[in-house]
Amino acid sequence: MKLLVPIKRVVDFNVKVRVKPDGSGIDIANVKMSMNPFDEIAVEEAVRLKEKNIATEIVVVSCGTANCQETLRTALAIGADRAILIDTNADLQPLAVAKLLKAIVAKEQPQLVILGKQAIDDDANQTGQMLAALLDWPQATFASKLDVANGVATVKREVDGGLETLEIKLPAIVTTDLRLNEPRYATLPNIMKAKKKPLETLTPEALGVDVTPHLVTLKVVEPPKRRGGGKVADVAELVAKLRNEAKVIP
Repeated sequence: MKLLVPIKRVVDFNVKVRVKPDGSGIDIANVKMSMNPFDEIAVEEAVRLKEKNIATEIVVVSCGTANCQETLRTALAIGADRAILIDTNADLQPLAVAKLLKAIVAKEQPQLVILGKQAIDDDANQTGQMLAALLDWPQATFASKLDVANGVATVKREVDGGLETLEIKLPAIVTTDLRLNEPRYATLPNIMKAKKKPLETLTPEALGVDVTPHLVTLKVVEPPKRRGGGKVADVAELVAKLRNEAKVIP
């Protein structure tokens, strides 16, 4: 069984992001970048499936600039077999990424696509669902446990009311949540081996996909600083403030 794992290069989660002075976006100049944490969980889960002899090959794919090769090499060091870079300088939005991934699925014919539920830069939480819709494949989102056997994926997923268990027939899409696993660190020998693993470079034009953005970001601003708290003398004063100042109760 072949697995496809899309990954995204994002600002490292330990870095405090800065808004550009003109408000046009986030300043990523000289900022540490890394693999999206949810995608790292997806790579780890794919490697575990291979270690259980359920999967035979793991292909990782990333869409973006040539710098994404570094992130792909990290995934190869964790345990992926091959990598594909869709090289583009375009501002990729979730629908464009889903269309690119659909083209890669048609090319690679994987039986299972595992990807993070969302990226920590835009928090869109859309690509997995859009890909499932474009492919007309079953999907299970927010997976906290995944078992694959006899052409069926059993997924325990986190919902507002607790946990829900789904059985979906392969081929399928699964998006990962934080509690699915604990990603491993890449060892030095595996990092060296990853340098020799194949990395294919494609373009959106070669895949026949139009990645022109359909949405325009008008302005990016930092959230307002939280104001300090205050003390009230009694319940009546608290209720008055909630009603008249905060306007959270009628």
